[in-house]
Amino acid sequence: MTRAFATKSCALVATIAAPLLLTILPAWSQAKPAPDVMVTHRLSAPLASEIAAEVVAACARQGYAETAVVVDADGLQQALLRGDGAGAHTLDSANNKAYTAATFKTDTSKLAERAPKSPEFAALFTLPHLIAAGGGVAIKIGDETVGAVGAAGAPGFNLDEGCAQAGIAKVRDRLK
Repeated sequence: MTRAFATKSCALVATIAAPLLLTILPAWSQAKPAPDVMVTHRLSAPLASEIAAEVVAACARQGYAETAVVVDADGLQQALLRGDGAGAHTLDSANNKAYTAATFKTDTSKLAERAPKSPEFAALFTLPHLIAAGGGVAIKIGDETVGAVGAAGAPGFNLDEGCAQAGIAKVRDRLK
């Protein structure tokens, strides 16, 4: 096969295939998944890192040494940032707050309010990594929980939660 023939053959195939692909690909990309297949969203590593950085920065602006942990929807750690001067215990606390918010799909302050009213519910917090304390905030796209952020180190759970909310607020326009 000569080089000229190969080049002409490739050009002919491209001329025929390109219009066909342009017709098929849009329909293929809009295909609905099978009814028993779940379609989910995930945070990118840069987005998770940006959330964590803003949590720590928001608390630092208020004079608090904070740790932030971002987890995925399953509660697995995706990003962690320990702010300057944040205690070693804040690593576990922030992780557990994020894990709890992700696995319950709600903010931990709501869980902390509910626990004293229900001994059965409160008993769940004896399980590993669950904590009934404010500072864990679910990250959602619509009604879907795609992750959570946990914040620890400020002198109050409500302050931790405010910093966690600031991290999400910074990227809210990209959570679609």
